[in-house]
Amino acid sequence: MSTDAFSVAIGKGASLKNPRFTQALRLGLIFGIVEAITPLIGWGIGRSTTYFIDAAFIERWDHWVAFVILVGLGIYMFFESLQSDDDEDDTDEKPAKMSLAKTMLTALGTSIDAMAIGVSLAFIEVNILVAAALIGLATAIMVTIGVMLGKALGALIGHRAEMFGGAMLVAIGTWILLSHMMG
Repeated sequence: MSTDAFSVAIGKGASLKNPRFTQALRLGLIFGIVEAITPLIGWGIGRSTTYFIDAAFIERWDHWVAFVILVGLGIYMFFESLQSDDDEDDTDEKPAKMSLAKTMLTALGTSIDAMAIGVSLAFIEVNILVAAALIGLATAIMVTIGVMLGKALGALIGHRAEMFGGAMLVAIGTWILLSHMMG
């Protein structure tokens, strides 16, 4: 479940201007917390609405929600990168930052599948708190590593890194949609 968040983190790390480990860890923690909360929400939905909503209902829509969020953010990042090309000559530029709202929305987009998993877990005997904590921890680690790997990639591709990050979000959103429709 953390692979889409990892891919997004690589793109984000590439688009940030020299992210520090603390910034990568902060993004990792945000993504990890969101990824841990969403299966809990799904589990709660599954437990409370077994007669009204089942896992199949959420699985029919989760990929569409993730697709819209990730593609929308990716297109926004792509066009934002085109506008920032005009300001490229400014050497005193501050590091690019991702707003908390954009970070949370991106984390939610990559965590929708975890909510569907949570609904499924409601129908079997599992300690949901342990499962959610492990999912969140794995995501936090993978996102932190992904941002730092993206930093190295950003150094290789330079000012086109934000464009690459936007394209990566569009690709991940499309992959989520296609993988659910074909599988």
